[in-house]
Amino acid sequence: MKDPSDEFYDRPDVKARDPRLESQLYGKQMSSGINFEKYDDIPVETSGNNVPEAITNFDDSALDPLLKSNVKMANYTNPTPVQRNSIAIVTAGRDLMACAQTGSGKTAAFLLPILSQNFKDGAPDLPPSAGGGYGGRGRMVYPVSLILAPTRELALQIYEETRKFAYRSWVRPCVVYGGTPMIDQKRDLERGCELLVATPGRLVDLIERGSISLSMIKYLVLDEADRMLDMGFEPQIRRIVQQEDMPETRQTLMFSATFPRNIQMLARDFLHDYIFLAVGRVGATSENITQTVVYVEEDEKRSLLLDLLHSDPTIEHEGHPTPNLTLVFVETKKNADMLCIFLQNNRFPATSIHGDRTQREREFALACFKSGRTPVLVATAVAARGLDIPNVNHVINFDLPTDIDDYVHRIGRTGRAGNTGKATAFFSQARTATLSRSSTRF
Repeated sequence: MKDPSDEFYDRPDVKARDPRLESQLYGKQMSSGINFEKYDDIPVETSGNNVPEAITNFDDSALDPLLKSNVKMANYTNPTPVQRNSIAIVTAGRDLMACAQTGSGKTAAFLLPILSQNFKDGAPDLPPSAGGGYGGRGRMVYPVSLILAPTRELALQIYEETRKFAYRSWVRPCVVYGGTPMIDQKRDLERGCELLVATPGRLVDLIERGSISLSMIKYLVLDEADRMLDMGFEPQIRRIVQQEDMPETRQTLMFSATFPRNIQMLARDFLHDYIFLAVGRVGATSENITQTVVYVEEDEKRSLLLDLLHSDPTIEHEGHPTPNLTLVFVETKKNADMLCIFLQNNRFPATSIHGDRTQREREFALACFKSGRTPVLVATAVAARGLDIPNVNHVINFDLPTDIDDYVHRIGRTGRAGNTGKATAFFSQARTATLSRSSTRF
């Protein structure tokens, strides 16, 4: 039952408050929200027909009152440039191609206007083919919004943010991804799903099994679109968008840190009369990151890594109240495990994450890293895109990537939300040519 003093007491579409759920969703953020005031000087460019004027703050925007309440509980204070513009563009019903530096608040930039419109529209009527709606074993679900993401970790992160913003509403979010038993995800879907976050491969599997219909999709989001193409998901994406039952009248949003030709072609095929939004220099690194390149022979890398870690006193003592987190990138899964063991043997609390670890192991490693229990995380590229981990102070490229865009996304794990960070890259004679080619892009 809703309390008569509840500001949404007269709105039947808004559920009663749940203190336990509020603690779960917002508890860790209530005392340390993100302040985006440092973003004010970042350049923003828009192009397209009749570009809507950007919002200035959340309170005065056209967002639904329930969403504004959830935004406050999530402790979002000022919208970032990509959020200011995206909220206005999506609220106006326009398609969007957004390029923004990593760590710029892209997830909220598409979730807030989509959920706001969901709240205002109310729950849609299911088609007659739904057979009476949700709740039965084997029932097909008809999500209204679909968000595609390249990795399991990013999909989970988007899902957790959606839970915060969809609190007390009729919108029930679900997430599906590979690497975990499908039966558990199907059971969750059968409880109802209005907003679906998915990796392309698992979504195709569930569509083929008759668990999901895209016939009621109003909003389609492709997050980290460049990464999805890099990972070879274009055939699955094109099948999902062009060959299933998704309506062509939907609103489509694409978010990417870079804008290469293959992304331009995808935008041409999927978007209609879209607005192009560029925040900062497309494909560039954040100016909040101090970058250092160190020449080191291969057999001396480990020794240098220990020196760098010893220089940060907060890492050496497990349980430090405000640990500075260090993310170390390597090229191979084997190296990730070996380097992690090396650090542990040298009394540095470290963990690792890569594609061969089970989903449960990966989630546990990320949780330990975020909490500071293991403030050093050794990772392959699986963790390089999209993950928003607070307090990452230092990114170390133990193995320098061969592609400049990979470098940009790796070091984008620090210097997020207007904060400062540092990035150190190791390179040897074998990597000199790679660095020389890459440096022309900065």
